[in-house]
Amino acid sequence: MTVPLSVLDLASVVDGMSHYDALSQTIATAQEADRLGFERFWVAEHHGMPAVASSAPAVLIGAIAAATKRIRVGSGGVMLPNHSSLVIAEQFGTLVALHGDRIDLGLGRAPGTDQLTSSVLRRNVGIETVDDFPNQVVELLAWFGIIEPLDNGIGSAVVATPGAGDAPLLWLLGSSTFSARLAGILGVPFAFAHHFAGGPGTPEAFDVYREHFAPSSVLDAPRSMVAVNVLVSDDAERQSLPNALTMIRLRTGQRPDRIPTLEQALAHDWTDAERAWVAERNSHQAIGTLEHVQARIGALVAATGADEVIVVPQGADLETRLATLRALA
Repeated sequence: MTVPLSVLDLASVVDGMSHYDALSQTIATAQEADRLGFERFWVAEHHGMPAVASSAPAVLIGAIAAATKRIRVGSGGVMLPNHSSLVIAEQFGTLVALHGDRIDLGLGRAPGTDQLTSSVLRRNVGIETVDDFPNQVVELLAWFGIIEPLDNGIGSAVVATPGAGDAPLLWLLGSSTFSARLAGILGVPFAFAHHFAGGPGTPEAFDVYREHFAPSSVLDAPRSMVAVNVLVSDDAERQSLPNALTMIRLRTGQRPDRIPTLEQALAHDWTDAERAWVAERNSHQAIGTLEHVQARIGALVAATGADEVIVVPQGADLETRLATLRALA
């Protein structure tokens, strides 16, 4: 089974590295992915996380698109509840106006940060309800001119400029069945975050998406993608330790910090429980030799029916991550 491969980059900030270094490495990774023939290159919105430099995805996407030639560039994703829908329409409408049909807008429902930072980002918005995200997505479709202006007293009086007539390809992202169902109902592409929500329940989200899919002006048929952590190396388990240690620290409530170097991760006093967690995490991802990684990606595609795979290269240094992309290509 052959499916397109794409790349999700988290603008990783390793200990001892400047933000300039991290963002420069992201752009360099995008240029190599472009040269190697990957389908798309996405960056994700995070706030208040020392290990991630992509807090302003629209700005970073513009820099990446300007530095590449062919590859599609987008967000994986913009955390829509943090923003006004009109602002996102104008930002991504501007990107489309500048770079044409190369821009993707992946939308997430989570804040991508802690509650305090989220409250500052969402200044004066109030308490979020379960209906807010679906309503915001519909607003975006209207601002872009994909659907008719909303009959709410605002939709026909305010125009996104750029934005109206400058629509990117809009995806919904999720780590549960909520966004899968919504993406199906709205008839837009769906991407599942198996790279951090990975487990035996992943295929269910794709079943829900296809079950609820209704053709729209965006898509005639379902279109889906699955994200997976990937590291191709004969020494992959060892090379994966910096990213794994970062996740362990986050999940155990420790203060967020930069990604440790490989040397720092190796020097960590690993407990049996931590080593077991790393082994379990890696078993659901694609970490190992090229043959193992190929088999894991193939199994994930077979289990989900995904039309595309977006890989999240692991490793604390640029060359390790580029080596994975070159092996996959």
